[in-house]
Amino acid sequence: MSDLSTVVSAGRVASQLPPFHRLARRVLRDPVAVLGIGLVIFHLLLAVFHPWIAPHSTSALVGVPLERPSAEFWMGTDQIGRDYMSRLMAGGQVALTVSLLGVAIALLVGTILGLVAGYRGGRLDEIVMRFVDTLMAIPELILIAILTLSFGKDLSALVIVVAIVYMPGVVRVVRARTISLASLDFVRAAELRGERTGAVLRREILPNLTGLLGVELAVRTSSAILKISALSFLGLGISQPTPDWGLMVQEAMGVVFTDPWFLLLPALMLSSLIIGLNFMVDGMARAIGSSTRQAG
Repeated sequence: MSDLSTVVSAGRVASQLPPFHRLARRVLRDPVAVLGIGLVIFHLLLAVFHPWIAPHSTSALVGVPLERPSAEFWMGTDQIGRDYMSRLMAGGQVALTVSLLGVAIALLVGTILGLVAGYRGGRLDEIVMRFVDTLMAIPELILIAILTLSFGKDLSALVIVVAIVYMPGVVRVVRARTISLASLDFVRAAELRGERTGAVLRREILPNLTGLLGVELAVRTSSAILKISALSFLGLGISQPTPDWGLMVQEAMGVVFTDPWFLLLPALMLSSLIIGLNFMVDGMARAIGSSTRQAG
């Protein structure tokens, strides 16, 4: 009897947790999601702390060009004599910074537009969705290339480019979810109490979008990192001397047959980050699906 009461009380405590906390508990019980979170944290730590833990400056000429891995240079030196390990550790900083900031802005603007368009409907909804459809009709990579050539390649310009490219998708997802939530009883009850539109959106609908927005942040960040790296590879993104994995892959193409690790190592770093983000997204999606089934 005591065991049964303990289980019941634990269930009550879990049900009283805020929605975000319940989602986090479910995600952390998923081994694949935990592995993904670990990989993402590893890359975030490298991006933040590489100036203090890297053995050399990323732009310093510290050895002869294309030196083989040794005790001094664990991963050798690049084509002009810079420490490759130091540049590899810093290679994700720009892509992560640009992607996270750009997607965060896209998420903020897209959520506001999607909430208002989905809840109010009418002419406002038509205007927003025709604008969204126009942007989404252009392939992402082509749109990013056009905007990059228009705005430039500095960090602030790339953040704006990422925000413009990924905002339409957020608007569509949030709008669709808002339309389905707006017809539910708890939203109707808030309207009957005389609450204003802003209060209904903020208190009733937005909290139910938390899990969805978390998945959107991770999915679109993963996509943005790949696109930024692809632009660097094509010569349209980050330029020298800034270390970037896509740029490092492009530079390694000339020595791929003699020094293949110059191509494999940045590709492995980029792949591990994308895999980590995808594992984390899968865990969040499963947790949200479990939460939805239990609520139903």
